[in-house]
Amino acid sequence: MEGKKIIAICQSGGEFLTEKDGTLSYRGGDAHAIDIDDQMTFNEFKTEVTEMFSCSNDNMSIKYFLPGNKKTLITVSNDKDLKRMIKFHSDFATVDIYVIEEIVAPDVSNMPASRSSRTTLSETVVPVDASLDVVDFVGDTTQPDIPLDASLDIVDDASPIDAHIDVPNEISPIFPLLGHNDEKHAKGAQQWQNAITGVGQRFSSVHEFRESLRKYAIAHQFAFRYKKNDSHRVTVKCKAEGCPWRIHASRLSTTQLICIKKMNPTHTCEGAVATTGHQATRSWVASIIKEKLKFLPNYKPKDIVNDIKQEYGIQLNYFQAWRGKEIAKEQLQGSYKEAYNQLPFFCDKIMETNPGSLATFTTKEDSSFHRLFVSFHASLYGFQQGCRPLLFLDSIPLKSKYQGTLLAATAADGNDGVFPVAFTVVDAETDDNWHWFLLQLKSAFSITCPITFVADRQKGLKESIADIFKDSYHGYCLQYLTEQLIRDLKGQFSHEVKRLMVEDLYAAAYASRPENFQSCLESIKSISLEAYNWIVQSEPQNWANSFFQGARYNHMTSNFGELFYSWASDAHELPITQMVDVIRGKIMELIYTRRAESIQWLTRLTPSMEEKLDKETQKVRNLQVLLLVGNTFEVRGDSTEVVDVDRWDCSCRGWQITGLPCCHAIAVIGCLGRSPYDYCSRYFTTESYRLTYSESIHPVPNVDMPVVKASSQLAVTVTPPPTRRPPGRPTTKKYGPQEMSKRQLQCSRCKGLGHNKSTCKELL
Repeated sequence: MEGKKIIAICQSGGEFLTEKDGTLSYRGGDAHAIDIDDQMTFNEFKTEVTEMFSCSNDNMSIKYFLPGNKKTLITVSNDKDLKRMIKFHSDFATVDIYVIEEIVAPDVSNMPASRSSRTTLSETVVPVDASLDVVDFVGDTTQPDIPLDASLDIVDDASPIDAHIDVPNEISPIFPLLGHNDEKHAKGAQQWQNAITGVGQRFSSVHEFRESLRKYAIAHQFAFRYKKNDSHRVTVKCKAEGCPWRIHASRLSTTQLICIKKMNPTHTCEGAVATTGHQATRSWVASIIKEKLKFLPNYKPKDIVNDIKQEYGIQLNYFQAWRGKEIAKEQLQGSYKEAYNQLPFFCDKIMETNPGSLATFTTKEDSSFHRLFVSFHASLYGFQQGCRPLLFLDSIPLKSKYQGTLLAATAADGNDGVFPVAFTVVDAETDDNWHWFLLQLKSAFSITCPITFVADRQKGLKESIADIFKDSYHGYCLQYLTEQLIRDLKGQFSHEVKRLMVEDLYAAAYASRPENFQSCLESIKSISLEAYNWIVQSEPQNWANSFFQGARYNHMTSNFGELFYSWASDAHELPITQMVDVIRGKIMELIYTRRAESIQWLTRLTPSMEEKLDKETQKVRNLQVLLLVGNTFEVRGDSTEVVDVDRWDCSCRGWQITGLPCCHAIAVIGCLGRSPYDYCSRYFTTESYRLTYSESIHPVPNVDMPVVKASSQLAVTVTPPPTRRPPGRPTTKKYGPQEMSKRQLQCSRCKGLGHNKSTCKELL
């Protein structure tokens, strides 16, 4: 599309609305049009947009939809993103651009707050599409809002709607008030000064009255306590001792309306100047920040603290803001508990919208979630048609409300890019769950050739791979092997010595010939006989190039799919169905993007393989080729190698290990007047790469649990797993030998390792 211009319809000031099918629509705001082409830089484009809408260049983000996909917004943040967007829309005359001005709050000091490990969020939340102004914490009118700093144990069964709550001694939560000099900042609360007007004012429900009363108290900066508070009457008085302010409202007979019957509007406590506070609950904080959280999913608690102080004159601490954000997230995203119950229908919908896919789940005897397997047809087809028969198995812990682990199988495409094949969400990483994952993977495949797995040898994988994929090969992950070696070494070795042993171990793994492998092991033996014996007994035939029988194409570690794991990390705090759908959207975008990029390729091999072949070709000029017999040749250079062209074999073993002709083979192929491209693995061709990304993943509409029509039809019930997120900061998965990143203590007195001078036991 060189030189072609596209009209960018830039829109700002509106809002995104979620339709019933899960797509997004943009409503309201202003729109302007500008011409763009592939010669325009991102900075030029951004400058023109900022001038158009008179917005800040620093706080602005630019987003767009992929053609035919109204569920996933793509961010434009650099020249490459802009050119990719233009390329995607090369067949269209226009592209819709959405300009979002992000609100960046200044940094604030977080007030200390104690965390209660018992505090959780309510499972009974209002659905995302519910229409209401402020959502109470438990969703009915019988419960008073719970103070932000209260410790709460969740009870599944809510109180009956006519329950009577008499809390004469319980007061509303009190927060430090701002002085008069800060009142000018509380602009957001000014609109609530007339939320309560006096006797005769009516409200549609007790809930509406409570919320209006809370807003009124915030606007006038005083705190109150409930004297009576149930489903049909509410009596409230000022918290300050002796203050006559009082209000009583009750239900009008034969209706649900609540009317103020009595009110004394006079305060003698001097309001905020004396001992008063604000009426603010976690649900109130959630209602305030919910709209902003739609567009700023990374809205930080410290920014929430600052914004509420600026807008409403209320000083929260960090944890209060965090709790409010958690409730708002659940109101926007839906209930975690309900998401598990939707799994049967979600799996059916995946297979219905993506024929040929496999989505299945299991539960335990108590109907609690056990595991979920998902593999899309586009991934299965792409792996079987265009990828090497090479799979990487690894896991990542999920930091969601109910914890769990994601097990993933990824492949390497012809350009050595990550290609997601299948994944499973399980309650815990166990031998049994890995075995189940591999069983589902086996049932999803129609591939007949042997597969090479790169995975840890622990967690039952060694037995499961051999049992389920009988003709397969299991290449041990070198990083896991290294970590285990360091853990098992009993001697006290310095950081530098450990580093040298690890380097020698990696060199031994990559060595193409047994003699080179043995040379590396001798280096380790000279450092530690224990390490040498450990490596000899670690089954080198499963991890060393010189002995491995399968084809792992020089891929030594199982954490090849880190890109895929980052997707899961970005979505793991969502309810399970939404997390899976986010991963689906990421895979869909990946397939679309790489397919579009490969259309521009003019080379026979993929770019990375062209580069590797070129590097080997440059080594040919110093080689001498001699004919031995038939199609067997001797190649002399720094070493003398024997090349068999018919068998695609070189004694250096570089050709066999990588799938690309080594420099010795290229020298022989050139002497024969043939092309080295004819001797490259088919998996590295542009044609195979395009086959990998030829199928598409389709959106999965949001599904609600259907009503069971007949009593004989029993709906499958899935409840959350019993595990819950523990208190404290979650651990993160780290790759590589962690012991190598820390230096051991060394005593300055005795020069020993593992302790310092203060704990040294050597006598002076």
